[in-house]
Amino acid sequence: MNQLLFVIGGWLGLLSRASLLLQLLLGIALLLGYRAWRLRNPSAVSWRPVLAKLALGALVALASLVLTKLGWPGGLLALLGQLVAIWTGLAVLRLLLRRRLDGGAVESYWQRAVLPLYLVLALVGLVNRIDGIEAISDVPLLNLFDESLSFGKLVLLLGLPYFLVVLSELPVALVGGLAARLGGIEMGNRKAFELILRYLLIGIGGLWLADQIGLNGTAIAAIAGGLSVGLGFGVKEVFSNFVSGLWLLFEGSVKPGELLVLQGDICQVKSLGLRAATLTRSSDNAELVVPNQTFFTATTTTYTGSDERRCGTVQVRAAYKHDPDRVIALLLDTARANPLVLTDPAPGAKLSNFGEYFMEYKLDFWMADPLKSGSISSQLRQQIWHRFREQGIEIPLQSGVIAQAS
Repeated sequence: MNQLLFVIGGWLGLLSRASLLLQLLLGIALLLGYRAWRLRNPSAVSWRPVLAKLALGALVALASLVLTKLGWPGGLLALLGQLVAIWTGLAVLRLLLRRRLDGGAVESYWQRAVLPLYLVLALVGLVNRIDGIEAISDVPLLNLFDESLSFGKLVLLLGLPYFLVVLSELPVALVGGLAARLGGIEMGNRKAFELILRYLLIGIGGLWLADQIGLNGTAIAAIAGGLSVGLGFGVKEVFSNFVSGLWLLFEGSVKPGELLVLQGDICQVKSLGLRAATLTRSSDNAELVVPNQTFFTATTTTYTGSDERRCGTVQVRAAYKHDPDRVIALLLDTARANPLVLTDPAPGAKLSNFGEYFMEYKLDFWMADPLKSGSISSQLRQQIWHRFREQGIEIPLQSGVIAQAS
């Protein structure tokens, strides 16, 4: 720890150099000027900020060149110019990806992966320019499982797992898309392939990290033993959902886009992760997060399994004095006139029951989109009411009172 403080103290001593202070002041002034321009032009994703970054890079390069011509060091400004050039290239790539891919997904990956990685690389480049990265990375801090842990290894241990998880998302998705196009893999199997590949990459990265920080076999066995105890007592449900998620993806019984009935409501599977599935409820557009093992312990009704067509029913009453054949024909004509009702299978109508004051009829119809069941049933009820009014069909109430559609 004392050695680390000594290195940091040496960096602070460098601030007394006039050449370093001049470069820092020039760099900060240029960055503040760019920041002030961005505050007046807050457009986050357009070509104007890219042009502003190009102008900033040109000014930084010019300042570095002037200092060099005057015989002053300009290494820090040269590094800043390189970082601005890299940032400009990333901004161009960001714009191009937003034109071809989902903008929200691009922004999410940008904030979680690209921006943190760029900041880390910029910091490493700055430290390397000032004093050499080895000067601080080799500073010993503490012992872990009888192995000396240096500052560089500690940073690697804390930062690499995050970047393994986040950065693996995009390349795995690209490989999965390529495999789907070349091999004709279904969506469920593709998602399973992507998840397994991603966790395989994370596992390999974890083993490489353990080797880099010098963990021996005894240390790894101790960590594995702790994890096994954790699986048995603390995270049993998480592990169960993990296995259930993989099984569901391979089996394809619950996959993205599937329409399921959950607690009496029609829901569409938005995504299927390793822990839980995210479903969108059609009645209020709410998102439900359902643990994967729920689909193994409860009966699930699906509307998009082997056949996406769904049968709907509308029930109606009519007075005894009306001929049942006439009412049935009227119901069938109404269903056939609705463009959302399928002709194959054809709609059917029947006399379903004799009530005390009325006869009950049932109209069965088929639809192609189960999500429109409520709206189609509502349309048919309105159309039946209008047809009953036109034909003088009376609808008795429970008490025997006649409600004529007029």
